[in-house]
Amino acid sequence: MNQEDIRVLIEKARDAWVAQDANALAQLFTPDGELIVPGKRWQGQEKIREEVTQFAQQSSNVKIDIQRIIIEGSQAVVEWYYEDTEKASGHRNKADDVIVVDFKEGRISRWREYIDTKTPVSI
Repeated sequence: MNQEDIRVLIEKARDAWVAQDANALAQLFTPDGELIVPGKRWQGQEKIREEVTQFAQQSSNVKIDIQRIIIEGSQAVVEWYYEDTEKASGHRNKADDVIVVDFKEGRISRWREYIDTKTPVSI
């Protein structure tokens, strides 16, 4: 994959998260791909689809701003700012997020997020 292909795939992943489209997100992964967030690891397209569907049932109004993408070979590091609203409480979650992404055969093989909800936003 070239750098532009990787950027496009990352943007598609962002768009799928924002749209809360579990099918679109899962299809970006290899059949045995894994998605890791703090405390959870989901492996395989079906498991990713199930977990993102569950997330979409609990959250709304997702906003993601990509701040930078660093690409080297078949890997990328993405820094983005993330927000969502918990449907049950109305609480707005906000976080800085860094994602390390590995690519294989035109898809995501591993997506690992490091989420920071504690550091205050810069003014």
